[in-house]
Amino acid sequence: MSKLSFTEHPRNVGETYVEHLGVSWSFARSMFRAGFAALIHGLFPFLCVTTGSSIVKRLNDRMVVNRIRQQSKTTT
Repeated sequence: MSKLSFTEHPRNVGETYVEHLGVSWSFARSMFRAGFAALIHGLFPFLCVTTGSSIVKRLNDRMVVNRIRQQSKTTT
């Protein structure tokens, strides 16, 4: 793999490789939590009723909504 493959995508989203790694791992941590909450909810339907979906909504806000807002700020 060339260096380009490690830096092109992070640069396209306005991050360094290390920044992108940190953001990506924070998303992974949240997704693991949401998955675990869904497993618990499957076994015990009265627990973690909205935990998984709340985490997914927050991730969507961080990944899509806020990124679009930040991109529009940098282009104006």
